[in-house]
This record gives sequence, structure tokens and C-alpha cells, in this order.
Amino acid sequence: MRSQFSRVLLSALLLTPAALLLGGCGPGTAAEQGAGSAVAPELKWEALIPKSWDPTKRYRNISLEALRDNDPQAIQMLDEMRAVWDNAPVNVALDGKPAKLAGFVVPLDATQDGIREFLLVPYFGACIHTPPPPANQIVHVIAPSPVKSLHAMDTVYVSGTLKAARYASVDMGVSGYEIASAAVERFTPKQPQ
Repeated sequence: MRSQFSRVLLSALLLTPAALLLGGCGPGTAAEQGAGSAVAPELKWEALIPKSWDPTKRYRNISLEALRDNDPQAIQMLDEMRAVWDNAPVNVALDGKPAKLAGFVVPLDATQDGIREFLLVPYFGACIHTPPPPANQIVHVIAPSPVKSLHAMDTVYVSGTLKAARYASVDMGVSGYEIASAAVERFTPKQPQ
């Protein structure tokens, strides 16, 4: 029987590539709602990862099934993996460029007026139900004013100037990017014609 550690580590290693394959979080595009979103090119999540970065390389020859939850080697590997992911390099070519990205909302501040600050993540459950993805797969979003009727794991488009900037949330993870003064719009799949 596989240990809990093996399942968590394998899940984490498998979720990131799965999220990359999902890319834009669904088919189609949303109706343009602002001037900022009209000029920002839509990015896929894999564009945020430098092509040379491979966080799974060091784990390929390790038999994860042989490790137990309380094994010091397993605990050390998990700590090392988290450190590598929290310090994941960003794609510096995107720094300061306009961008539009679809993803899921992880609220950082929720008030009666709405959510103004949140993390944008590539797959459902990230940071809340599963460990956070690598920092280069998390965008810290700051809207100019609270966005009403926005909830955890809602799917949205965010557009604005993408900056390479680290933000560490105590509970939710480390982001490698930021979009301040972001335009936030609901993700609406394109209807088949």
C-alpha cells in the first residue's frame, strides 16, 4: 500500500503538468469588458514557466512507494520540494508586459464589498484543497476596487501588467507574479455555434 506521503507527492507532481495541459481553463474567450483586456494578449499558464526549469528531475529515480509518512527521508524530500516550488523561477521575458490570464480565485481578503486581493491559480482546489503550485504558477492579483460576488475557486480572466514579484501568503502559498490594478472579469466559455 502506498503511504500518504507518496500519494501527496505524486499528486503534487502530477497536478502541475495537468494544469499546464488545461492551459486556459476552458474553451473560448469572455466578452471584452475593458480597454485593458482588449490589448492584453491571453497567456497560457505554461508561458509563465521558464523552459529550462524542471522541478521533477531530481525525483525521477526515487521509489516513492517505498517511503512511509514518518520516514525522515520522505519528510526531508517534501520540505525540499516545497522550497524548490516556493522559489520557482519566473519567465523574466514577461516582466512588465500586458497579459490576460484565466484561472481560479483564491481569496486573500473577502469583505461584504467583495474581494480586492486574491491569488490566481491554474487549477481548481490549488492552495485550498491541495498544496500550492510552484510560485511561477501563482499570480498575486490586486483589483483597483473590490469585485462583488466573487468567491473562492470562481473562474475569472485577469488582465493588466504582469510583474515578476514575490508575495508570500502565510496560508496560501508564494506567488512569483503580480498584476496590480487588474481588470477582473468572469470567465465565460464560448458557446458552440
